[in-house]
Amino acid sequence: MNSHTSIKKTAHLVILATLVAANAQAELKSAAAGLTQLEPANTLSYDQPARVWQTECLPIGNGSLGGMIFGGVEQEHIQFNHATLWEGDEIDTGSYQNFGELLVDIAGEPQMVATNYRRTLDLDTATHAVEYTLGGVIYHREAFVSHPDQVMVTCFTADKPAACAATIRLTDAHGARAEATPDGRVRFSGKLANGLKYMAVAQVVCSGGTLAVAGDGITVKGADTITVLLAAGTDFHQDCVQHWRGRMPDLDATLAAAAAQKFAALRQRHVADHQRLYHRCVLTLAGTGAPVASTQERLVAFSRGADPAFEVLNFNYGRYLLIASSRAGGLPANLQGIWNNSNNPPWRCDYHSDINVDMAYWPAEVTNLLECHQPFFDYVHSIIPVRTRQTVDAYKCRGWTIRAENGAFGGSTWEWNNPGSAWYAMQFWRYWEFSQDREFLRDSALPVFRSVVEFWADFLKPGPEGKWVSPHGFSMEHGSTDEMGVTYDHVLAWDALSNYIETCDILGVEKPGRDKAFEIREKLQKPKIGKWGQFQEWLDDKDDPQDEHRHLSHLIGVYPGRQTIAVRDKSLAQAARVSLNARGDGGAGWCLPWKAALWARLGDGERAYKVLRQKLHPVIGWQGGLTENVDGTFPNLLTAVWGCFQADGNFGYSAAVAEMLLQSHADEISLLPTLPKAWAAQGSFAGLRARGGFTVGCTWKDGRVISYSIHAAKPAKVKLRINGEMKEVTAEEDPTNSTPAGE
Repeated sequence: MNSHTSIKKTAHLVILATLVAANAQAELKSAAAGLTQLEPANTLSYDQPARVWQTECLPIGNGSLGGMIFGGVEQEHIQFNHATLWEGDEIDTGSYQNFGELLVDIAGEPQMVATNYRRTLDLDTATHAVEYTLGGVIYHREAFVSHPDQVMVTCFTADKPAACAATIRLTDAHGARAEATPDGRVRFSGKLANGLKYMAVAQVVCSGGTLAVAGDGITVKGADTITVLLAAGTDFHQDCVQHWRGRMPDLDATLAAAAAQKFAALRQRHVADHQRLYHRCVLTLAGTGAPVASTQERLVAFSRGADPAFEVLNFNYGRYLLIASSRAGGLPANLQGIWNNSNNPPWRCDYHSDINVDMAYWPAEVTNLLECHQPFFDYVHSIIPVRTRQTVDAYKCRGWTIRAENGAFGGSTWEWNNPGSAWYAMQFWRYWEFSQDREFLRDSALPVFRSVVEFWADFLKPGPEGKWVSPHGFSMEHGSTDEMGVTYDHVLAWDALSNYIETCDILGVEKPGRDKAFEIREKLQKPKIGKWGQFQEWLDDKDDPQDEHRHLSHLIGVYPGRQTIAVRDKSLAQAARVSLNARGDGGAGWCLPWKAALWARLGDGERAYKVLRQKLHPVIGWQGGLTENVDGTFPNLLTAVWGCFQADGNFGYSAAVAEMLLQSHADEISLLPTLPKAWAAQGSFAGLRARGGFTVGCTWKDGRVISYSIHAAKPAKVKLRINGEMKEVTAEEDPTNSTPAGE
């Protein structure tokens, strides 16, 4: 059974969680009634169109096709992408490419001024809306990207008949000329320098009015509604044996099928598909900030005061972005998810293996989005043959590893990241921990674990203390690139060896290989505590206590790893606190959620909360480009890293919040392990997942759990830490079974 089939099977095991999450969703909406006109924990809202792509536009997507929407009055401008439009090859990383723009020039009197303007992104329905009044007419438009129908849908309506008029055009980011045809379609196609073919087609459908070709666009006059359907694709095929190429998708057939449906039907199918995932997990926190006109103002206000519902909004936003940028059958989320308006994007908009692509999937399991992890697993399997050849050439080792920058075709550039493949393998293990899917473990994970262990078996060398150590190490983006015995390498080597050993034990297979891996792990250099009490980053005790570097590579074993568990490894946990204190509370947008998750694992909820608030530092009025020390959150709530949008910080934020509310890495489920005072008054969560295949719900007041629910695919005993006590409880099959905390 392939990994996709196995993950679909696992998905059925978590469907029951939707029921309890739906109940909590209803409670959330009820509690928010009257606070604002818009749902404060699910809606981004603005009182003017976007002007700057990366700071103000709002993202929509279906895992492959994505759009960033400006929401203008005289022109709707949607910059769009497709996850497979990549330059590069099996040697060069290349870069993720801008696809093009959908431009809708809206007819009207230029001297008129729009009033009552509102632009929103509803995370609950994954729809973008614009509404305004012009000349006494209320205009409304709505946009979404449908996963079931594989099209972007934008519908323009008005409260007056025959009031909609516009010209619809497409522009290609690589310069191909667009053509319009009398059947209401606009298209362009081309080929990148690496030979990858691409195409985009827009279909215009109107109710009432007239439709005609106007140059390279379609003009509609006097319509009641105008619906624009957009499809895009490439001939990318995720198979190196087929040289990464296949048949072009039949976009005309896709559009014809979508155009045969009414807008309401398209919207219903889209919303149902999105909510099947989004409603799995619900968080509520009591309280909201003072009413404000826009999310930008709310972001600024939060930097000066409290707004728990705004924090829930950011938690939900990370989950929304993962659903929108990573769905089965596509490529994994890259540095910017799937949204990119440049053909020379920062850091290639690639798969950075030294933290970023790993952080993208931190919320997948714990926030109940297991299926969204599938593209990453497919990607890893697809590049292993390429990476194996290049690893042999570079190191004369079996197995495989990667460099720091990685592309869609297996190309890998910049510095070698020797434990990068072990970090990738960690994600396979995490999926198994949360899903308990034995078929996935056997068919998808085991081959990856085996090949990564082969690399370490050949790569490790005898060290000065009689231990195995890694040569040519690099504590990512920090220090020498040719260092012996880097802790970063050893932590991930330990993780890869442990994953393989435990998988062989679970499945009862490959005992000779398992025993060899065990022998290597026992002789591997263990973490060390240095002269100022720090968790050593290097083999030699030379850590600088004044070093505030953004990377925390030596602490991976604390989070997201499992080598150092605070409740068991108390001296190493204290050393990790010392090192983390020395690094400070600042850092890049992705770094702050990592620090928050680390503090949560180390039992300090107040410090974790402080760092999470720092992640939401407003970066307002930024016009683009790369500048040091511009980190935080843009007005559209996307993460700012050195003045550039990166999605990993949004994903990491959701994971860090979940880690503060629920932990399960120490062979127990711990409810509210690091609940900060700011959230203590009252709250609840439903649908978070714990290791062992459990789905958990919890309600609290004044910092104490007052009820909880734990369920699994079948009844099972579990250790539960609750309100400072440990007890053994039974996880039930019925997700609506809520147990009072005192029983």
